[in-house]
Amino acid sequence: MTGDDRYKVFGVYLSAPVTDALEEYLYDEAGVLDVEAYFEETADSVPVGDPGADATDDLVAGVLDSFADLYDRADFAAAERTAPDAFDLVHLAADPTRVADVRERFRAAATIQDADLRTVQTAILGAHLEAGPTE
Repeated sequence: MTGDDRYKVFGVYLSAPVTDALEEYLYDEAGVLDVEAYFEETADSVPVGDPGADATDDLVAGVLDSFADLYDRADFAAAERTAPDAFDLVHLAADPTRVADVRERFRAAATIQDADLRTVQTAILGAHLEAGPTE
């Protein structure tokens, strides 16, 4: 259970280049050195105010705000060429409502693209990270 003072932790699958871009983003924004180890896999929530969680919440908010544009720019073909066992499971934290909303959009995009979630998550987050943070 999460409250207004907690972020929900959730996982996304990313290709190695997108994981690297995410690590660079989180290092620049919050000083996170290892994105794959930052959130404990067993933790289902983290407190608001955690620098890495605040940064990933901002990232998810940005993805939601520009999802349609990101979908149009996403390189789904490149993400599909990633070997199925080459995706990294990366944990992010965000407001519980944002988590539900982004999951719903990822599922819808996967249906439209007739692709799996790994492909969609990699392509959309890759497009967002490539564009850089929005002001």
